[in-house]
Amino acid sequence: MRLLYLLNVSNSSRLTADSGFTFADLLAPALADAGVEVTMASPVPAGDERVHFTRTASPATKYRARFDPGMGAMVRLFRRHRPEVVVANQIEAAPAIRAALLEAGVDARIVGYCHYLPFSFTDTGKLELDPAMDDGGLGRSVLLAFAAGLAACDRVLVHSSTAASWTSAAAACTSVELGEKLHVVPAPRDVRLVRDPADVTPPEGRATGIYNHRLYAHYGTARFTQLARHLVAEAPVRLTVMDLFGTRSAERIRLDPSPERNLEELAAVDGVAIASDRGDRVRYRNLLAGAHFGIAPFRPGCPWSMSVIDCQAMGLPVIGPRSGWLAEHIDPELLFDTDDQAARIAGRLATDPEFYLLHAKRAYASTIDLAPAAVAARYLEAIK
Repeated sequence: MRLLYLLNVSNSSRLTADSGFTFADLLAPALADAGVEVTMASPVPAGDERVHFTRTASPATKYRARFDPGMGAMVRLFRRHRPEVVVANQIEAAPAIRAALLEAGVDARIVGYCHYLPFSFTDTGKLELDPAMDDGGLGRSVLLAFAAGLAACDRVLVHSSTAASWTSAAAACTSVELGEKLHVVPAPRDVRLVRDPADVTPPEGRATGIYNHRLYAHYGTARFTQLARHLVAEAPVRLTVMDLFGTRSAERIRLDPSPERNLEELAAVDGVAIASDRGDRVRYRNLLAGAHFGIAPFRPGCPWSMSVIDCQAMGLPVIGPRSGWLAEHIDPELLFDTDDQAARIAGRLATDPEFYLLHAKRAYASTIDLAPAAVAARYLEAIK
């Protein structure tokens, strides 16, 4: 099989903060192991030396990635590589990919991976647009472009059952029939961030929690900041908050200055330390290994989180709000609805070694099926 993977990279200056890149970097070698001829069309190489690479331009903004996929360049790419399968990392680009394949005279299946859902659904079934994609009132247009992409794909892959439910509901709202082309294929865990739970040491009366998520407003960072103040005041814990982005470009800050504002506010909280991995995966692993538990984001309707999986694969229990995929994936004993409940759970993790070690083992076990080879096998089965 000749597979062409179209990867847009939104954080080329800090690749470790780009989940789409990390996904491709882990998956491509596993696909090559399975005998697939993989070509990565991307601004930066991903995978190992067996993965072919062709350089593409990085979209200047998140909206260009969705509305300006560059059909001319795609036609030339398809004529040169003659793929049998094209993976669309950006669902909204799928109609342009279909048109470019027609123009190039190439017959290939289009596989769309829903790395990001520009919407969520409330507990009452109400569709809500993602504010991160609603600058200038563009949210509805992004939703419709997403639906058009679903219609243009031969296969649609999502991370979780929650994501599958929401994607199906959004498709139904826009009269798109998904039928049998929707498949759940979770992302692989990072092989560099795996630790045997037998090597995990429980805290001795005081625990360090780590928050390793993007600090955008739409990730619920203001809500996390409220929780952080409560945890350090009411539970025997200290918190490490990761600065994943470092110094961002003026253009990205202009589009959304919330990470810088939130980082400054969190840095002022007693009991909260700011840390950076500086884009170094070894340093990131050491930061995780130095913590005792993780905290999930308050992102409305979270459909999946690589950062949660990073913690769990390292044997760190993750506590989180009872919503979206978090409620599907995290152990019920570690879910909370209020700050007081979160403080009680964190306090027990800090002071009850038996409880802590049980959940360290459960956290690790929840990621075993996410080894890259296992995910690649599910991926190939889904795209047949």
